[in-house]
Amino acid sequence: MIQKIVCIFFLVSMVVASLCLPALAKAPEFRMSTKIPAGIAMPDKVETRLGTLKFFDGFPDDATVEKIYDNLDFQRAVQAYLLALAPVNMAGLREGLLTVGPANVTIPTFESNLNARSIFLTPNATTPYTWIWINLHEGPLVVEVPPMTLGMIDDFWFRYVTDIGIVGPDKGKGGKYLLLPPGYEGELPQGYMVVQVPTFESILVWRNMPVKGDIKPAIESLRKNTRIYPLAQAANPPSNTFVNVSDRDFCTVAPADYRFWELLNDVVQNEPAASCDPVTLGFFASIGIEKGKPFAPDEHMKKILHEAATVGDATARALTYRSRIPEAFYYPNSTWRQWLGGYKFESQPGVSYLDAAAFFYFYATGVTPAMEAKMVGQGSQYAVGIVDSKGKGLDGGKSYRLHVEPNMPVKDFWSAIVYDNQTRSMLQTDQDFPQVSSLDKGLVVNADGSVDVYFGPTAPAGMENNWIQTVPGKGWNMLFRLYGPLEPWFDKTWRLNEIEEIQ
Repeated sequence: MIQKIVCIFFLVSMVVASLCLPALAKAPEFRMSTKIPAGIAMPDKVETRLGTLKFFDGFPDDATVEKIYDNLDFQRAVQAYLLALAPVNMAGLREGLLTVGPANVTIPTFESNLNARSIFLTPNATTPYTWIWINLHEGPLVVEVPPMTLGMIDDFWFRYVTDIGIVGPDKGKGGKYLLLPPGYEGELPQGYMVVQVPTFESILVWRNMPVKGDIKPAIESLRKNTRIYPLAQAANPPSNTFVNVSDRDFCTVAPADYRFWELLNDVVQNEPAASCDPVTLGFFASIGIEKGKPFAPDEHMKKILHEAATVGDATARALTYRSRIPEAFYYPNSTWRQWLGGYKFESQPGVSYLDAAAFFYFYATGVTPAMEAKMVGQGSQYAVGIVDSKGKGLDGGKSYRLHVEPNMPVKDFWSAIVYDNQTRSMLQTDQDFPQVSSLDKGLVVNADGSVDVYFGPTAPAGMENNWIQTVPGKGWNMLFRLYGPLEPWFDKTWRLNEIEEIQ
């Protein structure tokens, strides 16, 4: 009996061995054979997030190639989306501003503080802005700037070009700037502050500073001292059109749908390739957006681009609202976010800080060292409030408090402004200005000099002047701004408290 069992086992073993022989067979040995290290060869079948990929000795089959190329197009489109947030953000600004009037000729100004009716990315509600769209396609442009402004020029890729005003070359005295287009080689006349702009189109924006709290002198100075005209017409400059855009119902925020790609294509077609880096332009070209060529994706590619725009927008929102970078937070064990990477968005010199750039360009407008560099008593600093003290999203149906400690380290003033999570513009409620500021008349200050700021659908009794209205069913975020920040802010010996939910 035992002998019979052994015999059967032997026969079964032989059958199994014969079935497995192809898999166990050694590769044929040839005179030039080399042992191939592990990890080089591709298996005939692999399971991935794309599904099953199949190969014949490393050669992909038709279904695998289709999956791979669809995935490659999608990956590159999502990365292109994130890289394009900056120029498309600018294109959105251009679209909105040009509804007011033509570039170079029109000087749109908020002659009173910008309110929630106008949709801009995280604007300031305490100082009136002037926004001017610059177009250098026809040649150099002269810009006469009034005294006592604070602003900058950013190119069409939303890169910092120069400051103007108080921290710019004119040092707040005003004067004539000469803006040169890419590749300009003409003679340069004397008497101008010369600025070489890398792109043909750009944004010139500044804040008009109130005089002892009164904005009227600044607006009068603006109208008297601001001129924009071609250098070729400097002897007899044409007139400009000043437009008061206060309380205006218009939008400068770019869309996040398929039209995003059309706006990007417009920037790529109209700006010199040398004004952007080859890798970024390579991402754009890989999805069909390349200078000098029509952007004409087929229906299959359009479908990929539609989805990539959705995922790109979702990615920008995750990077902005749910950061996984520890250094993104201003204090240890805090929820307050900060800008990272400086105005060049670099984690170290020559290394792009991709997540930091995507966060900023999704959320904010205007790139200048004055918004992030340590300048004690000058410029501004920002703390971004995205979540409450427990890390939960801020809910417009709930009530919250921010306790601002006494001895706030600012030379000028501070403000807290609430923004809509969807538009990143001021939250639209019954309040013109969803803001509480140390400049506000009627602000309730506690006996020790501290201030409590409240957020919610209704104001706590007696705290109406310290309250910012929110909307049930809507999420919100906020920027806490410091103007003229002092050393205790930078060395963190003064700390901003967390946003606390209250019952």
